[in-house]
Amino acid sequence: MSPLRVSLLRLPPAAAPDPLPMPERATAQAAGLDLRAAVRQPLTIEPGQRALVPTGFAMQLPADHEGQIRPRSGLALRHGLTVLNAPGTIDADYRGEIKVLLVNLGQEPFTLERGERIAQLVIAPVISATLVEVETLDDSARGAGGFGHTGR
Repeated sequence: MSPLRVSLLRLPPAAAPDPLPMPERATAQAAGLDLRAAVRQPLTIEPGQRALVPTGFAMQLPADHEGQIRPRSGLALRHGLTVLNAPGTIDADYRGEIKVLLVNLGQEPFTLERGERIAQLVIAPVISATLVEVETLDDSARGAGGFGHTGR
């Protein structure tokens, strides 16, 4: 199986004089591509605050695919920094700059530096579905039980 081709456009925030690396996997088997902060100056996110952080790239995904923006586990564990709308979705027809909505759930301010890895981009297939309105649904063991219905 050949790799999926995704076109990536470098935008001014990621360009010279201090160009950022292309999004890349940290290891050969990593599911996500690391996205970096394309900030010109350090950006401090106070506890409880959020920030929309540019990455300096736009992309063109193939039809029936999406980009999922996910947190980096180390930032979440050590600093309480996470992606607020995780996973964030990039639709195949979006052509604007990829930005990451970060929130600081930690106890201390966190300062992002230019080029710092802030999130992961996972590219995944999307299954198109046709919704059909019906009068009833088939029975199941769970039924209509809601949150916490199956126990702790």
